[in-house]
Amino acid sequence: MNLLFANDRAGEYPPSYYAATAQPLVPCPALKGAVQADMCIIGAGYTGLSAALHLAERGYSVVVLEAHRAGFGASGRNGGQVGPGQRIEQDAIEKMVGRDEARKLWDIGLEARDLVRDLIARHDMDCPFKPGVIHADWAARDVPHAHAYAEKLARDYDYHDIEPLDRAAMQGIVNTAAYQGGVIDHGAGHLHPLRFALGLARAAQAAGAQIFEGSLVVDIQQGAKVKVQTKSGHVMADHVLLAANGYLGGLVPQVAAKVMPINNFIIATEPLPSGTVLARDVAVADSKFVINYFRLSEDGRLLFGGGESYGYRFPDIIKTVRKPMLEVFPQLKDTKIDYSWGGTLAITMTRLPCFLRIAPNVLSASGYSGHGVALATMAGKIMAAAVAGQSEQFDTLARVRLPSFPGGRALRSPLLALAMTWFSLRDRLGV
Repeated sequence: MNLLFANDRAGEYPPSYYAATAQPLVPCPALKGAVQADMCIIGAGYTGLSAALHLAERGYSVVVLEAHRAGFGASGRNGGQVGPGQRIEQDAIEKMVGRDEARKLWDIGLEARDLVRDLIARHDMDCPFKPGVIHADWAARDVPHAHAYAEKLARDYDYHDIEPLDRAAMQGIVNTAAYQGGVIDHGAGHLHPLRFALGLARAAQAAGAQIFEGSLVVDIQQGAKVKVQTKSGHVMADHVLLAANGYLGGLVPQVAAKVMPINNFIIATEPLPSGTVLARDVAVADSKFVINYFRLSEDGRLLFGGGESYGYRFPDIIKTVRKPMLEVFPQLKDTKIDYSWGGTLAITMTRLPCFLRIAPNVLSASGYSGHGVALATMAGKIMAAAVAGQSEQFDTLARVRLPSFPGGRALRSPLLALAMTWFSLRDRLGV
């Protein structure tokens, strides 16, 4: 079974709040026959569309192949949070790669956030960047660490945008007794993720890139010229960029060994009275191992994400997400749920992204582990630069050692599910 078709109708966006409130791209044709291009990109999410835009602006001929619609996957379904840095804290990264390399990874992550803001402004996209993301600590023992980490970022990385919150300050913003404190990052922000993806698609098209939708890639034949085969045509390209993330499947085994798809889910309530859940228009992500994340929509709905699954089929999404939502906001027990949807992202063992040179003219970037709005967009720019001979940032990311998931593709999902069950139990017990 292919995750591309396990839970969705071919060529249709999921029935999400995002799809209901975005102006869709004019449908692009499916690839038919033979096409020549300098660059062929597989996947029209943030990575692929950003790469297409940056390559087209450099004067390359670019073809993007998308199995469904532009922004169909995680890029059009996620929580919309945009933060600096990497998915894991700099302390852990320093232990993995040393201080100098950790600084380079931090700078890439900071540039990633800035790139999102700059692209929105430069291309006049209908998805304003709204500042403010809270990290909310479930357990009181975690609050001192969150405050100390903010101090570390200010001291060692010159990042001064994080404000510590005690329990009272947290409850002054987030209307719940569940959180014991945390921090707010004023330099981070949130946006409408599908509108951003569609904005990238329109910008790439305006720069000259061709997007083919409904064009599932079934084979890649490497060589001096790479042949990318779909069911109804093929592209002969000088370079190929793999940008399908959690939907790449087994198309490229080197990537599949290090990057695993998981499913995550979001529900949207009916519009809520002002102040019901948030006193300010900020996004929130908490400290649970299976993270809860939420923010308000433009029309006052709570968009609440939580719960994960590791098989192909989605569970009952409302039931899956409503439970953690009510743990945080019991006042919503009688609130109507108007939208529910799921999507597939991709994680790595270390939660750092996976950058690989599959061949001299085949590059891959994926495994953003829930930090993809910024990092995936940046990955497209980085791969475009590497193709043009400016590979310093790509090489920095590719040097990070990423272990393969144990058990291969057959056992990695059951093993991860077992680990997640354990961590979920720890969350419930507060240990």
